[in-house]
Amino acid sequence: MNRVRNSLVAVLTALFVLALPAYAAAADGVGTAGRVDDRYITFFCFGVIAFFAILVTVLSLIQGKLDAKKDQRRHDLDRFNS
Repeated sequence: MNRVRNSLVAVLTALFVLALPAYAAAADGVGTAGRVDDRYITFFCFGVIAFFAILVTVLSLIQGKLDAKKDQRRHDLDRFNS
């Protein structure tokens, strides 16, 4: 329990220390990327959508390959044990 409490305190302290400069840098709507307009935000959101679509597709393909390998191994074990 002591380890969890110490970890939580360390994380909260790090977040607080990092939040202060971020808050100061974001004054007047100017962040680390400079002034952003609607076009920038739109393309960023399209990028997020594309990232998750590609991520789901790739992970589904990997899962399909692993399932096929598992089914082949199960079929081989059944065949050799009979």
